[in-house]
Parts: sequence; structure tokens; C-alpha cells
Amino acid sequence: MKYSIQKKVAFTFIFTMFMVLCAMGLFEFFFIDDVYQYHQEKLLKQSWNMINSSTGDLREKSDGTFSVSDTFERFCSANSLVFSVTDENLTSIVTNAEDGRTMAGRLFGNVLGMEDDNTEVLEQNDEFNLIRIEDRFTGLDYLELWGILNNGNYYIVYLPVEGISEAAMVSFRFYMYIGILAVLIGTMIIWFLAGRIVRPVKQLTEQSKRMAELDFNAHYDGSELDEIGELGRNFNTMESKLEKAVGELKSANAKLEKDIAEKTQTDEMRKEFLANVSHELKTPIALIQGYAEGLKDNVNDDPDSRNFYCDVIIDESKKMNTMVRQLLTLNQLENGNETIQMNRFDLTELISGVIASLKVMIEESGAKVIFHQEDRYFVWGDEFMIEEVVTNYLTNALHHCEGDHVVEITCRDENGIVTTTVFNSGNPIPADSIDHIWDKFYKVDRARSRAYGGSGIGLSIVRAIMDRHQQKCGARNYENGVAFWFTLESKSGL
Repeated sequence: MKYSIQKKVAFTFIFTMFMVLCAMGLFEFFFIDDVYQYHQEKLLKQSWNMINSSTGDLREKSDGTFSVSDTFERFCSANSLVFSVTDENLTSIVTNAEDGRTMAGRLFGNVLGMEDDNTEVLEQNDEFNLIRIEDRFTGLDYLELWGILNNGNYYIVYLPVEGISEAAMVSFRFYMYIGILAVLIGTMIIWFLAGRIVRPVKQLTEQSKRMAELDFNAHYDGSELDEIGELGRNFNTMESKLEKAVGELKSANAKLEKDIAEKTQTDEMRKEFLANVSHELKTPIALIQGYAEGLKDNVNDDPDSRNFYCDVIIDESKKMNTMVRQLLTLNQLENGNETIQMNRFDLTELISGVIASLKVMIEESGAKVIFHQEDRYFVWGDEFMIEEVVTNYLTNALHHCEGDHVVEITCRDENGIVTTTVFNSGNPIPADSIDHIWDKFYKVDRARSRAYGGSGIGLSIVRAIMDRHQQKCGARNYENGVAFWFTLESKSGL
């Protein structure tokens, strides 16, 4: 279950404010009377000090009457104090009461102890008595202070307790109304402020969620200078570093996958290579072994048979030697151990030389080789390797030449690229095989390849040579035959 931080913060502040308000309300409810009474007691004592001071607010006039100062009168009026000053005979001489005789009577009862059963003494000393008294006629409680002034006169002042209680209750109700209003307004303010405080936290929460899903497009854009702002900036730094680390990890993972794929492919190629080599060597080894054993056992004594056996052994040995030599050449080319000597040479002269060297094979195949090249093409490449390519193409064409028994060699220069094509009439290469003829040991017709000693390595050597030259080679089918081609640069390329 998800809990909102904004609600937690707001409710915490609201609850704290409410509890403080309740505590203050309970304190006022239970102690406000005592507080007000203490305050009123101080007022009574203050009036005593004012009227009994050395300067004295009680003054005797020239006619023998007495009066109080305006300050004292205003003080008593403002605090609802009713007072009376009497002479030693308890006759009222100065009062603000409507009936001075009533005040004198109250003082008379206190002096003579007639009200002791209705009186609670709050404070008593040599100067005055501070009491709480219940009026036996009205049933009301009063706070009274009475005593003998320095001039020998009596002084009494009182304050109704009911007024204190009413003032306390009014104050309590006013406090409760103000408190409830303060809670409501404070709730709205706290909710708004909590939202402002929590907003950056929500943004950081969303940012961390997107980061957990490897989405690094979220950034904290707050400008706070507090701990949350610092946390947001640290989040942005962490996001950048994490994005970089994930990118590096993906690159390393892609490289690892590529290495694993290459290793798997290499292992498969190695297994296939071993299987093909074993298969290709099995037949000539078996023939050599069989015919050698026949010679040893004198299966046929006549010279012609022995010569035939020897010819088979020599022929199979030559095939094995050719295949091993081709494998070594291919291995050196694929591993980059064969150094390319780039030179500018006459391609036309090279092709003519290859045709001349294969004159015997051409005659035996009965094919007609056409190479009417009047122009001379000078190209860049390793002349020895290109001679190997032309030889492979031409011998392959002679072995597969059928129909019109025509082999045609052409050269064409386009924009500094010379394309050499060797075409032979006959059957096209099957569509499902034309992309595989460059693979090692691949043979379209194994029986026919075996007849002329083909090992399926020649075209792989051609592809490896052209790759080392960073040039192209390929094969195209026609209705009446197949054409193999390769390209070389005729310009220096510098």
C-alpha cells in the first residue's frame, strides 16, 4: 500500500497543531478560573497599595471631607472594583458604591467576624485581609479585601466572582472559535506547503522509477539549495554515469556476443574442415593403399598391370599433393600470413600466358578458348596471386564446359575498374548452390569433381585472394552457361 508523503507531512503538522490546541483548551478549561481569580486578587491588592501609598490617592479637603484621585477612580472603574473608605466609626467617607451604608455594613461584619462562616481566607497579614465571601442575602460570591489604612481609616474593596467566571467562559469560547478557525486555515496552508515540499521528492521518485527501467531521459530540474536539491543533482550525476556504464556494458555485451558467435562459427568451420579433409583424403589414401598392396602381392604379374597400378598411385598422390598445397595457400590467405606484393602489371599478357600454360588441358578437353583482346590492360595487384585466380577460373571452365564447348575470356575497363570474365558454355549452376560454390570443399557435382580431381578448394582460394586485394568476385548464370568474374583497379587510387 502506497502512503503519500504529502499526507503524512500535512497530517503530522495538523495533528500536532490540533493536540496543542486541545492541550491549551483543556488547560484553560480547568485553570482559567484560578488564573482569572489570581489576576483579580492582584487588582484588589494594587488598589490597596494605591490608596494606602505615601503620596496617597485618599485626600482630606479643607472642609474636612475626603476624596480620591482621578487615577484611582479610573482604575476602579476600568476593573469593576467597588470600594469604600470609612472612618474609625465605620462611617463611609469616600465610596463609588451606590449605597455607601451597604459597604460600611459589609466592613462592619468582617471586622466583628460576623461573616466567618461564609468566608474563605485567601491571604491575611498585618495590613489587610483578602477573602472569598458568599453574600448571605444574594447568594453571590465576592472577592473582598479590607484593612486599616495608615491614616487609621478603614478600606474595603470587592469584586463579584460571577463576573470572573463569565469573563473566563467568554474567553474560553473566544479561544475555541479562534482555535478552530486557526486549525482550518492552518490545514489549508500546511497542505499547500507540504505539496511544495514534497513536489521535488515526487519528481525524484518518478526519476528513480524511470532509471530502474533504464530510461535515462528523466532529469531533475529543481533549483533548491537544500538537501533535496543536492539529492536531485546527485541523481542527475548518477543517471549520466549509469547511462554511460549501461552503454559500455551493452557495447561489451555486443562484442562478447560477436566473439561467441565467431568462436562458434570457427568451431563449426573447424569441425566441417576436418570432416571435409578426412573425406577428401580417404578416397585417394584408400586407392593408394589398395594398389600398393596389389603390387606387393603381385596380383597381376604382367608389366601393363603393374604400370597401371603405379599410374593410379602417382595420380592419387598428385591429387593429394595438390589439395594439401591448396589448403596451405588458403590457410595463409585467410590468416593474413600471405604478403601481397602490389605491382602494376599487364593483365592481358598474364591471361595469354595462362592460356599458353594450359594448352595441353585445353586440347584434351576439346574446348575452344576465345581471347581476342586487342587492348592492353594494366592493373594493380599481386601478379602471382592474380595468375592463380585466372588459372582457377580457366581450369574450372574447361572441366565444366559442355554444349558448344566454348570458353570465352573478356576484359572491360569502367571508371578505372577492370572486370575480367571467364565464360564457359554448359549447364548453369543450380540456384541453391550458386552462393555456396565459394565455400571450402563445396561441390555441385561430386562425381564429376572426383573425375577430374577437383577438391572444392579452388574457388575458396579465389575469394580469399580477392578479399586480400579488397576487390570483388562472383558468378552469373546464363541460359547457355556460366560466367565467373573478378575486378582489379587500373588506377593507382592515390
